Parts: sequence; C-alpha cells; structure tokens
Amino acid sequence: MSSIQGKVVVITGASSGIGEATARLLASQGAHVVIGARRLERLEAVASVIRSEGGSVVSHRLDVTELEQVQEIIQLAMSQFGRLDVVVNNAGVMPLSPLAALKIDEWNRMIDVNIRGVLHGIAAGLPIMTEQGFGHVVNIASTAAYTAGPTTAVYSATKYAVRAITGALRQEVGQQHIRVTLVSPGVTESELAENISDEATKQYVVNEYRRQIIPASAIAGAIAYAIAQPDDVDVNELVIGPTAHIS
Repeated sequence: MSSIQGKVVVITGASSGIGEATARLLASQGAHVVIGARRLERLEAVASVIRSEGGSVVSHRLDVTELEQVQEIIQLAMSQFGRLDVVVNNAGVMPLSPLAALKIDEWNRMIDVNIRGVLHGIAAGLPIMTEQGFGHVVNIASTAAYTAGPTTAVYSATKYAVRAITGALRQEVGQQHIRVTLVSPGVTESELAENISDEATKQYVVNEYRRQIIPASAIAGAIAYAIAQPDDVDVNELVIGPTAHIS
C-alpha cells in the first residue's frame, strides 16, 4: 500500500500545469484530492478526468488572494474526509517584465497570488494541523527563489519570499510533527508564459528560455516523493531542473 494512500491533500492552482499533474498523480496513488482554482470549468474538467481514472476528488472554485475562499476549501476537505494531511500551495502567476516597463498592476498581482496566496494557505491549514498533531505544508517556489535576472525582479522577489516563509515555518512547527517542504522547479510545462504582457519578454521566454522544459509530471513526482516519506522524515527542499542546460 502506498504511504500516500488515504491522505487528504488540498491543492491550489490545480486547473493546469503542476497543480493538475499533482492532483492526478496523487489521486492515482490513493489520495483524496481537494482541488481549487479560479477557472471552475477547467477545474471540473480535471476532476472529471481524475474520476474517470478511479480517483477520489472534490473540486471548489478558489481565488487564493481571498483568505475566506482558502478557508472554505480547507473546511470542505475536513467536512468531506474528516482530516487534513497536506496543503500544496501551488497557485502562482509569472508576468515577467523589465522594471522600467512599470507594470505595477502585474507586480501587485504577483505579490497577492505568489506571497499572500501561500500565507493564506498556511493560515487556513496550520490551525487544523496543529490541533490534529500532524500535517504537511508543501510550498511551490521556483529556481527564481535562488537567483534573479533581467525581467524577473518582482517574480524572483515573491519566490524568495516563499522560500523564506517556508524555512521559518519549518523551524516553528517541526516539534508539532508538522512537515514543511519547499519545491523549486526550473522552467516547467505550464501556462505561466501566457500571462506575460511585455511582448519582448514573452518572445524571449517562449522562443529561448523555454527551449529546455521540464514536464509538469516530473514536479508532481517530486511532490509525491516528499509526501510519501515516513512521518518522521521531512524533505526540506527539492530543486528540480533539466539534465542539460543551454549555454
């Protein structure tokens, strides 16, 4: 029996990319997945596929920038399954641009989704995990959490923040038998590039930066690996990139 079997896992940003791949993989391994995203039609399509594959899934429209909505999906998991084993804070946006382009609305959106969304997941899930005496928070960052470059300033700043939040949380809750994992993917198959409004940046990302891309299933496998470890083993960080790099 898989050590993932029977675990209740809430996944944000689950309508595509890493979130969708993670939901499908964990459900195939016997987890009860509770998936949330803003695009309800797309989310329901993912849930339908999971059910057709024999998996256990509940879907719920979710905007992670709204604390109440994050609390609702956590409570949905509790009402349906009576426990909360894992929260995967995956929802994120990446509208890259040079700072001089002054895409201030996009900066604010990244801060709201990438940082506040993670904090809201922690705020909604941590009290329940503390009361239970177990749980696992998995935060999705990026290799941009370790280095910044042209056009990535704000995006990297949000992912540095996720890395800092995750490290501090791990130190705070380890004695309560709550595990905390940071997963930092490199360039991964997803729809994130579609949110880039700066045309020059978008063309570079599509034509150059994404020439070596990791399948979303690989990141899902890393998340599943961390979750599947024995309760007394905490996988602190996983940084995932392609084997070969374009110079």
